[in-house]
Amino acid sequence: MTVNVSARPTTADPDPAPSAVLNPTPPEETAPPRARKGPSPLAGERLRPLTRLQVEDHMPELGDLYAQTSGGEPWAWNWARSAFLERLATDVRRPGFALLTAQTTLSSGTTLLTGCAHGFPVSGDGPWWQGLDGYLPRGLLRVAASGRLFAISEILVGHRVRTQNQSRDWNLARRLQRRLLTDHAAALGVMLVHRADVRTLKALRSWGWQYALADVADARGRPLFAPPNRILVLR
Repeated sequence: MTVNVSARPTTADPDPAPSAVLNPTPPEETAPPRARKGPSPLAGERLRPLTRLQVEDHMPELGDLYAQTSGGEPWAWNWARSAFLERLATDVRRPGFALLTAQTTLSSGTTLLTGCAHGFPVSGDGPWWQGLDGYLPRGLLRVAASGRLFAISEILVGHRVRTQNQSRDWNLARRLQRRLLTDHAAALGVMLVHRADVRTLKALRSWGWQYALADVADARGRPLFAPPNRILVLR
């Protein structure tokens, strides 16, 4: 199995404003609000789980959200959108699959889709992600065997969420990832990211993710090989 190890980032950088994909609205209504003081500027964003059927119904909107939050040039959005929808169509069939959306309601009554995260629990007896089983630390294998390891495939959020207030509990990315793990009583979350995807790695680290150390290392604790992907865990 693969947890978003494509050429596109899992979370990404500079992006347009989050897209009102559930009910289109004029651009002036979708502009992100100005930063304001207070304990939780994002308190109005509601997290909503979607069933498998609802995910299938909202595939076009979710694809639009990915294209507009994944960075890159606009000419590449169609390719990125298609690749994301293929991954999502595969993941949605996995046992225990879960997808959360973040939505806010504008004064006009329009529902604005501002974020998304999805994943699935990992069992101790597989099947495993393609390319992960060869260097998964034994500690994570034990957590998987206990049924408390949850793979988060992707976290889609806007530029401000990735670059501002990353350590605050109300940061939207933190809320999404925490809710996924809590809903599934997971002890650990795990993600697989290509080591060249520095922007994604930086964003995840700012949201509390840590690198998982491989068991194969030299006397100084340095890995004996550098696989193309990095494993990150969230407690």
